[in-house]
Amino acid sequence: MERLGTGIGWRPEIADAVERMPGIDWVEAVAENVCPGHLPESLLRLRERGVTVIPHGVSLGLGGADRPDETRLTALAERAEALGSPLVTEHIAFVRAGGPLTASPRLEAGHLLPVPRTRDALDVLCENIRIAQDALPVPLAVENIAALIAWPGEEMTEGQFLYDLADRTGVRLLIDVANLHTNHVNRAEDPAKALAEVPLEAIAYVHVAGGFERDGVWHDSHAHPVPDAVLDILTDLASRVSPPGVLLERDENFPEPAELERELGAIRGALEKGRATRESSTERPATAPQGSAAPQDSTTPDGSEAPQSSTTVEPPADTTAARQRLALAQTALLSALVAGTPVPEGFDRVRLGVQARALAGKRADVVAKVAPELPHILGQGYRPAFLAYAQRHPMTGGYRQDALDFAGHLLSTGHPQNPTARRHLHTWHLDRSAPTPPSHRRPTTRLARATRKVLLRR
Repeated sequence: MERLGTGIGWRPEIADAVERMPGIDWVEAVAENVCPGHLPESLLRLRERGVTVIPHGVSLGLGGADRPDETRLTALAERAEALGSPLVTEHIAFVRAGGPLTASPRLEAGHLLPVPRTRDALDVLCENIRIAQDALPVPLAVENIAALIAWPGEEMTEGQFLYDLADRTGVRLLIDVANLHTNHVNRAEDPAKALAEVPLEAIAYVHVAGGFERDGVWHDSHAHPVPDAVLDILTDLASRVSPPGVLLERDENFPEPAELERELGAIRGALEKGRATRESSTERPATAPQGSAAPQDSTTPDGSEAPQSSTTVEPPADTTAARQRLALAQTALLSALVAGTPVPEGFDRVRLGVQARALAGKRADVVAKVAPELPHILGQGYRPAFLAYAQRHPMTGGYRQDALDFAGHLLSTGHPQNPTARRHLHTWHLDRSAPTPPSHRRPTTRLARATRKVLLRR
């Protein structure tokens, strides 16, 4: 496993600061935000300095009932090759449901949702990961996600699920200690137990991030400082194994560069504290899930990496029936979250309400980013109007299409009532929904249209 060192999530808003930060060995970029043919100059400069860049996917949906989309896999592979990355990463999550498997409309979550820890879900996930591994030019690592809700009738703990996943597919793991903390608060799951069950030799690297607690629910915001509780979990992990890499994530509410550097320093301190514990303690027996072989520590006593133990990669199984059952379950859940259909049996109604509001809020935030003209045109009325729209109109495509659909809905219902704002919204919607974006239309075409308007007035 390649040693990565200390890294930070690369975002355009902090690109200049990241380039100037001392001690940054590698960065991670959201794969969907990078165009292989037009890489940001900042990433190119980092690469020229020898800084490793890893694409981190968020839309593949490996935990969904459908097989991975070939177009999305090709795009992820292109980004890995363009960036010269040693691996790519994605999430153990589903992001869409419905479609042919359920004979229902396709629904998009716009966010990462947890898969049930069941044998059906594991079988489907294993096959989807094998498909992805075959399509990608470099190794794949998958991340445990944060969850606000829990599936009823789960058959495994998170650690057992991850252990069996790595054992059956050979996939590497991206362990997010902030997500372990989130699941501790929201689902009463013990982070130490999860770390004891995870195959440590499969860890590719580690994520660290901040969040906040509201009404007893932890929100993995990536917009707040890293709390001590998350650093404590990182220390626990480092007391068990020397992770190949650790990365600080920050996606919103970016602080001054000095604050980010202080957080990186705290992360290094947590790693050092864990390393000291590991080196001073006697050899601990590894704890494995019941019925599984015990994983071995991937480091030797001096901290260097030990050879990896081999995994038992199972032959593909027929997942047709499992996919059908998983599709029905995931579609029922997602429909309740984004379309207001009845809550499936066994789920916490209150917690599902929290998740539904979080999904709608995220949609509003991302649409405001991809179409900043909308909050400018609508002013303070943008967010309440979008949240009201989201309650009855699930997202069926990407966020740019979501912005167009929202604007079209407002116009069709006589909104906004302010004539000037309505005129501007109509112009924006007309321009953005045209086959050719306004910036690409030829000046001669625009001149011809203007001349025609003048002649018609005469």
